[in-house]
Amino acid sequence: MDTTVRHGISIDTQGGQLIVRFVAPGIVHVQHPHAAAAPALVLDPAARPGTFDARRSDDGANGPVLASERGSVRRDRQQRQLRIDDAQQRPLLQIDLDAAPSGALNLRHDPRDALYGIGGYNATEDASAGMLRNGKQVAMSGEQGHAGAPFVWSSAGYGVLLDSDGASFTLAPGTISAVDAARRQADYYILLGTPAQIFAELAQLSGRSPLFPKWAMGFTNSQWGIDQQELLQIVDTYRAKHIPLDNITLDFDWKAWGEDDYGEFRWNPAKFPDGPSGALKKQMDARGIRLTGIMKPRIHLDTVEGRYASAHGFWVPDEKVSDDYFSHKPVQDIDFDLPAARRWFGELAIKYGYDHGIAGWWNDEADTVGSDTEFMNMQRALYDSQRAVSNLRVWSINRNFWLGSQRYAYGLWSGDIPTGFASMAGQRARMLSAINVGAMQWGMDGGGFKDGTPTPENYARWIQFGAFTPIFRVHGELGQKRQPWVYGPVAEKAATDAIRLRYALVPYIYSYEHARRATGVGLVRPLLFDWPHDPKLRNDVDSWLFGDWLLASPVVVEGQTAKDIYLPAGRWTDWFSGKTYDGGQTIRLAIDSKTWSDIPLFVREGAIIPTRPDPVDYVGERPLTRLDVDVFPAAQRSTFDYYDDDGASYDYERGAYFLQPLSVQRQGATVQLNIGKASGSFKPALRFYLLKIHGGAVARVSGKLKSFPDLEALQQSGGEGWASGRDRYGEVTWVRVTAGRATRVTLAM
Repeated sequence: MDTTVRHGISIDTQGGQLIVRFVAPGIVHVQHPHAAAAPALVLDPAARPGTFDARRSDDGANGPVLASERGSVRRDRQQRQLRIDDAQQRPLLQIDLDAAPSGALNLRHDPRDALYGIGGYNATEDASAGMLRNGKQVAMSGEQGHAGAPFVWSSAGYGVLLDSDGASFTLAPGTISAVDAARRQADYYILLGTPAQIFAELAQLSGRSPLFPKWAMGFTNSQWGIDQQELLQIVDTYRAKHIPLDNITLDFDWKAWGEDDYGEFRWNPAKFPDGPSGALKKQMDARGIRLTGIMKPRIHLDTVEGRYASAHGFWVPDEKVSDDYFSHKPVQDIDFDLPAARRWFGELAIKYGYDHGIAGWWNDEADTVGSDTEFMNMQRALYDSQRAVSNLRVWSINRNFWLGSQRYAYGLWSGDIPTGFASMAGQRARMLSAINVGAMQWGMDGGGFKDGTPTPENYARWIQFGAFTPIFRVHGELGQKRQPWVYGPVAEKAATDAIRLRYALVPYIYSYEHARRATGVGLVRPLLFDWPHDPKLRNDVDSWLFGDWLLASPVVVEGQTAKDIYLPAGRWTDWFSGKTYDGGQTIRLAIDSKTWSDIPLFVREGAIIPTRPDPVDYVGERPLTRLDVDVFPAAQRSTFDYYDDDGASYDYERGAYFLQPLSVQRQGATVQLNIGKASGSFKPALRFYLLKIHGGAVARVSGKLKSFPDLEALQQSGGEGWASGRDRYGEVTWVRVTAGRATRVTLAM
């Protein structure tokens, strides 16, 4: 007999009792009463969902029904199923109730549903399957750039998250089954809604990501095989050529690796004589450069720190001693699942690295011990230790991902990938598949890590690709250089232009740092997130959304002279040429195969895109006092939340941020622009928005804004006003208004 319990229903099954409740409008929790008390690490222990009073009704013979604005849950006694419907009462899932208490999960769904999630790809495996998932799938963190989660979802409107740190799935047309060998009682969540809503719910359960520092929106040059003299030469060449750069990430070279007295944690004084004193940090600060350093999970045994780890039982259980491939001395891996080991390791990293100029962490090779949580907990050690002593933000990249890692300022890179066009093309499916399990902060070794030197064309195209990924970086193996000038003047110019475009877009990009934290969806996402019912996008990895308003489709084929690109429904404008296209069709775009000067990049109708008007050599080089905002009005109202803060600290957690919504809508012959009230206590240097409204000549602008004959006169006025003219997109009206103040502007066409 089913019974009503507080905030849910209790269902009697052949295998025992199940409690079913809504914990949020789009989250249904199904749990055996005796499921494990301690949640798995995929769930955020600090943000467990509360209770939600779902609407209740009675389905006669089947008993209680629970419903919310997102869907409903009801028992089908005849079929011995739990039925999940969407808000329009269309069936989404049917769950076998007799299997659930045993720890197995069997679900039925429409066989036409596309399924995503569970896992991505490592650095070398075939990624031609793209984003779609079927057959046997193991949820694991994996190795070499793999991302995983006990989470499968569909663009049809649902997702399933197991409270598990490792599970296996079998996906077939119309069925999903899952088994968690470690947990024998049912404990899982059904997520309901659009893809964006599903990932918001996933973030609510697994934890929201803290913001990366603003400098991390820029360009990172990772390097293996240099010393202090060459470091300074590289940085000074970037500055002399005005190629923007924010971060140099150092490989083994920065450490006294293999030496006693904490060599795994401290500067190598022979290669970097000014590292231990902090003098090198001051030199880098003066150039606007952050130094970040590699960290390894292993410790040399015959050292003071190795003996301490032995005495306290910090080694990975049953792991054999091995010789490190770089020092050729005996090492073992730390078991980061141990809280005491995390505290010890993290405090040493702060004392010898962070306190002496290492501003972020490149964690490597913690993906080989067979634990899904080893890498997560390695970065957790560094995150917790840095936050304990500093208000400056944590940055990291890591070589695999397990859902929940994002709570610890966790970035993922795609592993030790080969160079070449085929490898570069494969990064698209790797990136989008990782994002599909919640690894929103993704990057790669631009140019490829191994197998030699990329051709100039390959390098230039890889930089253009990297400019439209969340973490923009280059790297190569020992002795390989990945600076733009290494590849000749043609590649240098193409790469430099792409890097400069990235920096112009930093105000847009940084706003999606806030969006990722607030909504669970980051800077990059597959097109199917916004067009979930377009069958041509079910497995499209050729293009992706960069923020809400840009579609990027980088060139990944050698010598390509034309590229076919599918544009989803809507109206699209080529970023560079201004040519417009109707969506819902495949277009053919001419490609520059000689100078590689083009990036297929399209603006979505309704777009609001802020950019920095003046070039900079690094993020924050000069205060941003004016923001250029390209606006492409559509009949449907669109909004962009412009976000800023100090870019460095966690003060935003206490309200020290600037958030102002900008919206636009075309209504017949008028365009309505609204700049909402700003929130937050942070006061940016920003004084004016220069709004660029595209799409037709404007006869007048409402309000007290003064008219100027052209843009130059408007700019020289130093105040508010408007002017009309032309740019690469055609007729444009510039409207200059004060930032931070609510404003309503009507433009009559």
